[in-house]
Amino acid sequence: MEIVKGRPLNVKERLKKEVRVYDLLDELDIEYWRIDHEVAQTMEDCEEVDRILDAVICKNLFLCNRQKTKFYLLMMPGNKAFKTKELSAQIQSARLSFAPEEYMEKFLDITPGSVSVMGLMNDTENQVQLLVDADVLEGEYLGCHPCINTSSLKLRTRDVFTTYLNAVHHDYIAVHLGDRNE
Repeated sequence: MEIVKGRPLNVKERLKKEVRVYDLLDELDIEYWRIDHEVAQTMEDCEEVDRILDAVICKNLFLCNRQKTKFYLLMMPGNKAFKTKELSAQIQSARLSFAPEEYMEKFLDITPGSVSVMGLMNDTENQVQLLVDADVLEGEYLGCHPCINTSSLKLRTRDVFTTYLNAVHHDYIAVHLGDRNE
C-alpha cells in the first residue's frame, strides 16, 4: 500500500460513486491523498491504512430514531466507544439505533462498511444530519472512504467542515462522546 496524491489514474475501473467523490473534491480544489487497499469494513481493518495515511480514520455510524423518521451520520474517533444513551441525550432523540441498510443506500449511496462523510454529497434532500465528535474537529487531518471501502482518503479537517460541507449543503452538530480508549 502506498499513499498517492489525488485521484486514481484508472477511473474507468472504479465505481461511479467513487469517481464522483474525486470529481467533487477536484472541482472544489480540495487537496487529498489516497490509498488503495483490500476491503476494510472494520476499524481493525483500517489500522494499517491509518498508520500509512497518518490521519485519524473516523468511525462512521449511520443511525436513526425508533420511528425511522430522522437519520444521522456520526463521525467519531475509532478508539472511542459508542454509547447510544450518551448521544441520544445530547441530540434529544430517544432510542437511537443503527439504521437499516436500505436507508443508507437510498440517502447516501453507500453500502455497509463504506459509510463516510463523502456520502453526504448524495443526500441532495438533506435527509441525514451529520453529528461529529468534537475530538474529530481538533485534528489537522481526517481519513474516510470515498464511498467505497477499498480506498481511503486523507483530507484536511478544515476543508471537510467548511468547503466540502458547504458545497453539499450540509451542516453538522458537534457532540461530546466518552473518553478515548474507554
